[in-house]
Amino acid sequence: MLKFLCLSTLKHNSAYYEATEWLFEQFPSYQFLGSKAFKPTLTNSKKISKFLNSPEKSLNLIHIAGSNGKGSTCSMLASVLTEAGYKVGLFTSPHIKDYTERIRINGVEIPKSYVTNFVERIKTGHFDFTPSFFEITFGLALDYFKAESCDICIIETGLGGKFDATNIINPIISVITNISLEHTVMLGDTIELIAKEKAGIIKSKTPVVLGEMKNDAKKIFASVAIKLESKIIESDKFRHYLKQFELPLLGEYQAENLMTTLACLAELNQLNFKSNDIVIQKGLNNISKNTGFFGRIQVISEHPKIIYDVSHNIEGISASLKTIIETNTGRLHVIFGTSADKDLHSSLKLFPLNSNMYFTEFTNSRSTKNEDFKREVKLVNFSSKKYFTNPKQALKSAKDCASRTDTIIIIGSFFLISDFL
Repeated sequence: MLKFLCLSTLKHNSAYYEATEWLFEQFPSYQFLGSKAFKPTLTNSKKISKFLNSPEKSLNLIHIAGSNGKGSTCSMLASVLTEAGYKVGLFTSPHIKDYTERIRINGVEIPKSYVTNFVERIKTGHFDFTPSFFEITFGLALDYFKAESCDICIIETGLGGKFDATNIINPIISVITNISLEHTVMLGDTIELIAKEKAGIIKSKTPVVLGEMKNDAKKIFASVAIKLESKIIESDKFRHYLKQFELPLLGEYQAENLMTTLACLAELNQLNFKSNDIVIQKGLNNISKNTGFFGRIQVISEHPKIIYDVSHNIEGISASLKTIIETNTGRLHVIFGTSADKDLHSSLKLFPLNSNMYFTEFTNSRSTKNEDFKREVKLVNFSSKKYFTNPKQALKSAKDCASRTDTIIIIGSFFLISDFL
């Protein structure tokens, strides 16, 4: 009997592996191709939805966009609503260890068998276009959430807003967390241009929650919301509620994300999705269990302290470093890897010059290569710098050099953290 179960599991896992490999190989994926995978159109998403009988039309959805904080806000909201007793779908990206991390209900990942069967279904679609990996994955999420009769679903955008594949939905609330310069090739090279793109998720007569952001961006969102007759809820109005909660996540920026979450929960109360202070605190305490939340200034061991952080743009890295430097009692060792389409020059200037720097490539093909690191590092006078092609070798080197009171931070990309898991 045990032998049969082992063979059955092996066959099941093999089918799942083949399905996900087909997804990555058959369709362009931003996770591997970067900006080449971005398509400024919603036509494909609409056709996929139609093939799936438009599952989004029967779901209560919250749509969340932003440059930083959207993942944390998604997870806080989903965790609180889970503790409130609702069946909560959560769609996020990218994944770190396994594709199924992107789609969860009350923290439980989508079954691999569902992914496998969905891929077989989608192959019968005979579309007159080549959909992207993300478009197909979002279709899978909607299909699964509908099949499981979710009460409410939290949807994180991939890139941008107006032309993001997720923007075919009509949510009950839209949320925009924060705006910074990111993906400038696709979204524009100024805060204003990026804000105009993200403002595309604001829908007519639908409440929109605005997180902490620069006034230039806020003015653009407010202008769009007013034209669409959409109620504006500013998260800053909820600052005084922060003292009522203990936030188990490190980083001052998480307080901003909590304000955005509280603003959204207050509006949800008006829409009969009820929560209270006790439920909110339980949601914060159980965020990892309820959502798989991971990798935001996450301390994985002590003496020396080792921290995972998936921050990958200037504002995100800067915010994480601020918290880490304030709590560090010894030397700072930085294992840094980043995607080739990021602003490497500006990123390097964020790290203290007395840091021990360990630059590393990671296995994803979008990784910055060591020759590029070396070219840029010449312009920054770090006291110590080493280069690696394997992140685990970089960590071993850092451990060998670190004392018990030092801090080792692994930062710069989801893909870098993925190599450790």
